[in-house]
Amino acid sequence: MKNIKRNIREYVLKNQPIFVGLEDSKRSWKICVRSDNMTVHETSMPADYEILHNYFTNKFPNCKINVIYEAGFRGFGLADQIHADGWKCIVTPPHTVTEEKCNRQKNDRIDCRRLAKVLETNDYKSCHIPNKKLREDRQISRLYSQNQKDIIRERNRIRRALEFHGLDNQFKPGRWGSKQYKEAWEKINNMDDISASLRFSLESNFAKLGQLLEYKKLITNKLMQLAKSEYYKETVELVKSVPGIGVFTSIRLILEIGDMSRFKRKEELSSFLGLIPSDYSTGEKERKGHITKQGNRALRSWLIESSWIAIRKDPVLFDKYRRVFNNNGRQSKKAIVAVAKKLAMRVRAVILTQQSYMVGVIE
Repeated sequence: MKNIKRNIREYVLKNQPIFVGLEDSKRSWKICVRSDNMTVHETSMPADYEILHNYFTNKFPNCKINVIYEAGFRGFGLADQIHADGWKCIVTPPHTVTEEKCNRQKNDRIDCRRLAKVLETNDYKSCHIPNKKLREDRQISRLYSQNQKDIIRERNRIRRALEFHGLDNQFKPGRWGSKQYKEAWEKINNMDDISASLRFSLESNFAKLGQLLEYKKLITNKLMQLAKSEYYKETVELVKSVPGIGVFTSIRLILEIGDMSRFKRKEELSSFLGLIPSDYSTGEKERKGHITKQGNRALRSWLIESSWIAIRKDPVLFDKYRRVFNNNGRQSKKAIVAVAKKLAMRVRAVILTQQSYMVGVIE
């Protein structure tokens, strides 16, 4: 009976496209296979690519295999393996997968069926999959961000500890830089009226902060080395020509954005950066809201920081800032976001045209 079913499946599906929804988890994969608007097979297997490969080659020989799974903790490694075998693979953002509003059930089997269906009907959005080198180099930029968060967290712990034990009045109020933290530890270390326990705790905090700051220097040096490497050097020089953007920001923008040519229109890049206004229009009513803030938050932050510098160097960008500022109730946030969007378009222009930016020329 099994051989009969297999022969029928091979006869019906031979040389036909099949659409595979794969629900990924750490230990197991749920699989739903569709073809010709019907489900032809469902199964579950350990999360092992060799088993998946054998499943496709044994059960669906000579079929055109298309796989879709949601982006998640496993990254793009599974997609790399599927592509290496000559099959098509789509990685889709989880929040964009269509789902029935009335559906009150959710489990892995339902999810893999839904994925297979949206793949077959071409009703999906796909993630851009950067090449392996770019993904691995980009991890250094993200390591820098993680380390920076740890530095801020450790500094906050020190300030809160000083406040809790009534020592804050002996130090300068307001925001501290690295110099102020160094001076604070020197002063604490010379105090005779604090206990050994408190001294030990604060010494541990300051020591950890010192290690994080040293680690920051190492990561920064590694990013600068990447910027000077043959693979990135030319693009870094182009992006660096845009006012307000230095070498450090250039390499991080390049690593996060990846292939700029995938944005065929300016609006696509703006949407990727989350710098387009939200829209709640219906019928004859139009209502534009704040920017969507979708995409990478760090990218928006870097562009906005660079924009504050750029408006002091480029009269065209300053004019853009001034007009938006005056037309929106003198709101500096809206004005600088508008400049950041314009700055992003200029980064796109210099990369696609392979020409350095000239102040006031590229609009």
